[in-house]
Amino acid sequence: MLKRMFGREKVVIGMVHLLPLPGSPRWGGDLSKVLEAARRDAMALEKGGVDGIIVENFGDAPFPRGPIEPHTLAAMTIVAKAVKDTVSIPVGINVLRNDSRSAMAIAYAIGGSFIRVNVHTGVMITDQGIIEGDAYRTLRYRGLLGTDVKIFADVLVKHAFPFGEKAIGELAIDTAERGLADALIVTGSRTGEPVDIRRLVEVKEAVPRLPVFVGSGVDESNVTELLSVADGVIVGTSLKEGGVITNPVDEARVRKLLASVAL
Repeated sequence: MLKRMFGREKVVIGMVHLLPLPGSPRWGGDLSKVLEAARRDAMALEKGGVDGIIVENFGDAPFPRGPIEPHTLAAMTIVAKAVKDTVSIPVGINVLRNDSRSAMAIAYAIGGSFIRVNVHTGVMITDQGIIEGDAYRTLRYRGLLGTDVKIFADVLVKHAFPFGEKAIGELAIDTAERGLADALIVTGSRTGEPVDIRRLVEVKEAVPRLPVFVGSGVDESNVTELLSVADGVIVGTSLKEGGVITNPVDEARVRKLLASVAL
């Protein structure tokens, strides 16, 4: 699947973290600035050599537990379409905190290739409250749209804790076999926090047939080791100017990371 989507078997995906959208507490009042920043980051990522991009409404904190508001959906679709028209690499969508149907709708509308779903199966305790996975509705909505947008699903997503105790390998099997995810994502405990490689190995061994991505804490110092186990990485913080997540993407940092991957 990765070879078909990205042209490679080991994949680096960069993050386009959107500035606050209309209606969010830090909304700046000018959508053109959001568009400009998103296009700039997308171009820097593509020129730096990444294989794909995820557009995410990172600036909209605090995030809803359920569906986003219609004005957020409308604005995010406009910006995501601008990103899709700016680059020639695959574009994915993540709607925080866990609005998989809006993400699927945006991806379908703009010609996106995949979505990220933070809680696809199971139940997680998060800073938004209790979030239940809804693979049932997500898969049926994809079928309703008649699209082949892929579902990249987190297993024990960051900024969250599961109900009960269950090995991450077992959770990965449930996400793959009962949630029918197309790819799995393993993260550290918070944005920018490295992954415990033992957890990564456990997921990959539990579900060897699916691509497994690392979804946090990737930088030039660990990317080679992580890709010796994982099929891909999703990189945000370390590609920003000064390694600060709220800063613009630094093309030089992107090139440096990709040079590490090539070693």
